[in-house]
Amino acid sequence: MKIYTRTGDQGETGLYGADRVSKSHPRVEAYGTVDEVNSLLGLVRAQSQDAALDQDLAYLQNALFDVGADLATRSDSPYAKNVSRMDAEDVSTLEAMIDRLEAECEPLRNFIHPGGTVASATLQVARSVARRAEREVVALQQLEEVNPQVRMYLNRLSDLLFVMARAVNARAGLSETQWHVKGRK
Repeated sequence: MKIYTRTGDQGETGLYGADRVSKSHPRVEAYGTVDEVNSLLGLVRAQSQDAALDQDLAYLQNALFDVGADLATRSDSPYAKNVSRMDAEDVSTLEAMIDRLEAECEPLRNFIHPGGTVASATLQVARSVARRAEREVVALQQLEEVNPQVRMYLNRLSDLLFVMARAVNARAGLSETQWHVKGRK
């Protein structure tokens, strides 16, 4: 299989099911942003020596391919039956991960600045990109049918990435830098 097909040279791409859409279509924007999150998680994995974190991130990277496939396949596509759609169990899995990692962190009482270790800071970037993906899915839902579990999954994913970033810093023994309102210390 060749990596290049030339089929996108005119600014269109194929969804799963042979539909051709503009590369700027909201559906493509949404699954493209999910791909960005996945790439950032790969960067965290390359930076971290934490085996437990690596296992969680490997799980998430695989799940994000499922999210992308869900977004790339319209519900009326003849190929829809071949796609593993996100469901409530996927969202619950993220909630369990959040609860497990949050137990490692001090209670959050203020907004905090992203930073600390490189892995933690990269997780915070991934979190903000996941939020963008969620916003893009909301925009897409205003135009077309989208699995609502995808939106919920991305919402929980950004929460999980925030808690992961905090846990990474806690494991490294780093304290968090709190946000101070201008004029107050």
